[in-house]
Amino acid sequence: MDNETAKNIRESLTADCTKCFGLCCTALTIIASSDFPINKPAGTPCIHLQSDYGCQIHGNLREKGFKGCTVFDCLGAGQVVSQVTFKGQNWRDIPEIGDKMFQVFPIMEQIHEMIAYTSEALSYDIPHVLFNKLSLQLKELQNLTKLDAEQLLSLDLVIYRFPLNELLSETSKYIRESLIAKLPGTKNAKNYNHERADWIGKKLKGKDLRAIDLRGAYLIATDMRNADLRGVDFIGADLRDVDLRGANLSTGMFLTQMQINSAKGDAKTTLPSHIQRPSHWIN
Repeated sequence: MDNETAKNIRESLTADCTKCFGLCCTALTIIASSDFPINKPAGTPCIHLQSDYGCQIHGNLREKGFKGCTVFDCLGAGQVVSQVTFKGQNWRDIPEIGDKMFQVFPIMEQIHEMIAYTSEALSYDIPHVLFNKLSLQLKELQNLTKLDAEQLLSLDLVIYRFPLNELLSETSKYIRESLIAKLPGTKNAKNYNHERADWIGKKLKGKDLRAIDLRGAYLIATDMRNADLRGVDFIGADLRDVDLRGANLSTGMFLTQMQINSAKGDAKTTLPSHIQRPSHWIN
């Protein structure tokens, strides 16, 4: 394992709906809200799911009120459940596997999320001891994706999340402190620690926010236009309707596609290489 291999693993974690049996459209619960115009219980196909597992209104989801569908991203968990766990068997042809398939999907989604964070951490230049610990963690998580349905359903993911969280925190601290040491001005650690901060609606246009810790922060509708967000730890941060037009997130840490899909941006927003620019953003 080296940095480049880890980076490639992170970039490979993308959804391929052509190899999935519409699991996000079936397995998950939908509650009528500003993100969805309908209620749908888990295990029931969406009214717009077609027989080939495509979406009847895919090109007009936002116009039809299905904003939440354009935000959701499974990091490739759907195709793995469909093609690996269930070996290409689908819930329409074999109804008796449906419930189990729908229960496995969110478990696989969580595993893929952990793989995404771990492989991203391994793509950074970090101390050898930390790199080795993360490498072992990645192998364990990758092995979980090969388990059968019964084994996946019996997993206690907490035993993987807690040690991984410690390793990711250590990675974040090392990377950010290295960047902070190069920044001008006073190096007061309190200025960079905003974990779980409530910044809802805060005006931060054009601010230099490099290397701050925004783990689990509430950033709903925050104005971050043209802000410098390089080296910021975004793990678990709520980015719904954050205005990122013109912002620099090129080296933002632990960002997911779902976080970015829920934000606002434009062609001038700079993103990490593993994040795709949302089609609904302003060009």
